[in-house]
Amino acid sequence: MENLTRKQREIKEREDRILDLARRMLAEGGYLGLSMDGIAEQLEYSKGTIYNHFPCKEEIIISLAVETMDRRLGMFQRAAEFVGRSRERISAIGVAAELFVRLYPHHFFVEQIIRSASIWEKTTEKRRSLMQSCEHRCMGIVSGIIRDGIGQGDLKLPDGIVPEDVAFGLWSQCFGAYSIIATSDSLPQLGISDPFVAVRRNISTMLDGYAWQQLSSDYDYQQLFERISSEVFADEYQTLQSV
Repeated sequence: MENLTRKQREIKEREDRILDLARRMLAEGGYLGLSMDGIAEQLEYSKGTIYNHFPCKEEIIISLAVETMDRRLGMFQRAAEFVGRSRERISAIGVAAELFVRLYPHHFFVEQIIRSASIWEKTTEKRRSLMQSCEHRCMGIVSGIIRDGIGQGDLKLPDGIVPEDVAFGLWSQCFGAYSIIATSDSLPQLGISDPFVAVRRNISTMLDGYAWQQLSSDYDYQQLFERISSEVFADEYQTLQSV
């Protein structure tokens, strides 16, 4: 923020306060619990001030979603730099995805909300483009590792399957599973004692199905998960352990 003028810093700080409060309001009361009037009252701003930053609460939600995607992108970039074979690096992405959901559940909650068509359609093209840009870059990182695996001979995709198909499969498995974990408290009664471990095993089975080397039967990916957590995401892992 050192390159911003004083007025620009004040605007940025005010916007950050609005978003911080909005994230808490969403976490506590969901979509219906977020209101422009409530934000103005709690921050002691005029409603006009709030509307100068965001024309509607949907714009606040997508701004929060952009923050969410940007934070995940940073973790994906760190994971992709892990030194190892391609399947070890894609495992590092899996570590990043899991740690993100477990450490920042409020961020993940916002990402779930924004995907509702009734909310998405009320947002501006500018902020939709920002979110989609982050999303594309995350997918690009994953697809790039898959291409590295193909180039290094660790992976050979069947005819008609492209790296983006595999990346989408990983994304859909993780997002769907984490959404269920976030909204269901009956998983232990269904026989799923540790859903995060179950997600890891399902992803590993999927990658084994593509014959992505090294296979899980030949490599201890649970040990790798712990090593990546402690080496690449030391601060995040320590925070999770303390929680």
